[in-house]
Amino acid sequence: MSAKLYVIMGSHACRGASLMLEHKRVPYRVVALPSGMHPFLLRAAGFAGSPEPFREVDGRNPVGVGILDRLGTVPALLMDGEKVQTTMEIARHLERVRPDPPLFPVDPDRRRAVEEAEAWADDRLQMIARRLALAGAVRGDYSGDDGPLGPLLAPTRLQRRAAVAVASHTFAASPAAEAALRAELPESLDRVDAWIDDGTLNGEQLNAADYVIAPSLALLSYRPDIAPELAARPAGRLVDRVLAA
Repeated sequence: MSAKLYVIMGSHACRGASLMLEHKRVPYRVVALPSGMHPFLLRAAGFAGSPEPFREVDGRNPVGVGILDRLGTVPALLMDGEKVQTTMEIARHLERVRPDPPLFPVDPDRRRAVEEAEAWADDRLQMIARRLALAGAVRGDYSGDDGPLGPLLAPTRLQRRAAVAVASHTFAASPAAEAALRAELPESLDRVDAWIDDGTLNGEQLNAADYVIAPSLALLSYRPDIAPELAARPAGRLVDRVLAA
């Protein structure tokens, strides 16, 4: 098998896809696209995008996010001539073309639990992490030069400031939104800890939900006000395990 994974720097969603490829032992090449230009470059590479917006911000589909969804977003996988977009679709594609080692449990009840955790993380946790990370970057709480996902959005601080300015507007990472998301975060981390406790996450065999959730938690850890809270939880140990894999 040959694979090419299109990403933007430091993307938690893209790291999830790369971890799944590594889990499946599929050799792949990374193509890092400039943040902001990536939807247009994906179209040029032959990816179709989505006919309808699929990401919500505060229960609605903002115009800017809808445009990104329709044009096409990362991660995007080109594998043996097939084009696949979004982390969840990539997981299912990999499971179909290379069943072993599996990304989902065989037992139906356990699989449903993993898929529930995966869907929540893809729909909600990824957006919480994205918006909180952007809000902190706007204030200059951290540089984004390095961390568990590498440099965020761009290789230099000057480029990163420009990318953060655009992305924070697109994803409505305002002070009011940040306060609401910060208040919601403990409940979200409690949910992850509960899934770890019941074996849905961080089991003997890592699964698709682990690979979606851990990178989002890793993105949150760039914020110095969140990193200690995360490190003290089972969720923090999940990040250490998954990103060290």
